[in-house]
Amino acid sequence: MKLDMIDPELRRSVARIPRLPLRQKWGRRLVRALTVRRRTGGPVEGVDVGILGEDRGLRVYTPVGGGSGAALLWVHGGGYLIGDVAQDDAFCAVTACELGAVVVSTNYRLAPEHPFPAALDDVLAAWHRLLASAEDLGIDRERVAAGGSSAGAGLAACLVQRLHDDGGTQPVAQWLFSPMLDDRTAARRELDPVRHRVWDNAANRTGWGAYLGAEPGGPRAPDHAVAARRADLSGLPPAWIGVGDIDLFTDECRTYAERLRDAGVDCTFDLVPGAPHGFEAWAPDTHVSHGLLERARTWLGARLVGTTSQVRGGEVA
Repeated sequence: MKLDMIDPELRRSVARIPRLPLRQKWGRRLVRALTVRRRTGGPVEGVDVGILGEDRGLRVYTPVGGGSGAALLWVHGGGYLIGDVAQDDAFCAVTACELGAVVVSTNYRLAPEHPFPAALDDVLAAWHRLLASAEDLGIDRERVAAGGSSAGAGLAACLVQRLHDDGGTQPVAQWLFSPMLDDRTAARRELDPVRHRVWDNAANRTGWGAYLGAEPGGPRAPDHAVAARRADLSGLPPAWIGVGDIDLFTDECRTYAERLRDAGVDCTFDLVPGAPHGFEAWAPDTHVSHGLLERARTWLGARLVGTTSQVRGGEVA
C-alpha cells in the first residue's frame, strides 16, 4: 500500500512502524517484553490509577471524586499474540476523565500458548470481577459498557455475545475500535499482495491461526470464538464501530455493522478516510485521531448516562 493513500497527517508515523516478527517465538517474546515495559503518556490529572484487588492484570482508572457511576471494561489489542494493559494507559485515563466513568482494563492469556477459549474466558472473568466489585468501585452494574481495540475489540464483541447467551447483567453498549471480527478475511489470499500498513493479511493469518489452533477460514468455528460467525445478532447491545477505510478490517467491520442494523441493533459505523489500522493509538496527537476519539467518546458517554435516544446509529465518513 502506497503512502499517498494515507492521510498526510499519518504518513510520517506509519512509515516508522516496523514489521513485527510475530511468526517466530523469539519475536513474540521480544515484542511482549517491550510492551509490558511501555506506558503511554504521563499521569492524567483528575484520574487515580490502581489495580483491582491484587490482580495487576486488571488496571483501574477512577475519576477523582468517584465519577458518575458508569464504567467501561476495556480490552487491549495485539492480534491475540501480543499486548498488555500498559499500552493503553493514556487512552484509558483520558477516557475515564472525559466521561467521568471508571475504566477497568484487563489482560488476558495470549496465543499460541493459550488458544481459544483462554482469552475470552479471561475477559469474561474480568467482566464478572468488575460487577462483583461494583460497590467498592462506586459504579452502577446496569451502566457498564464493554470495548476494545483490534483483537481486544473482537474479544469485546464475542464477550457481549456470550453474555447475551448466558443471561445475567448485560453491557449497556459495545465500543469497538478497528475490531478483528472475522477469521475468513485471513483466508482471502488475494489480500496478501495489498500489504496493508500496520497489520497485513499475513499477520492476520498468523494471529487467527494461533488463536483458533487451526487454519482460519474453515467451514466452522467454535461458538463465541469469531464474532462475525454468529448467525443471529439480535438482542445485542448498541454498538459503535470505528475503522479506517484502508484498514485490512474495513470490509468485515462494515459488514458486521450492517448485519447488526439488520438484526435491529442500534449501530454507528464511523469510517475514517485515509486511515490505516489502529491509527488513533500510534498517532494520538493528530487531528484525525482527535476527531475519531471525540466522536467515539461522545457516543459512549450518551449510552453510559442513559440518554441513548439522543444518539441514533448511522454512518460517519
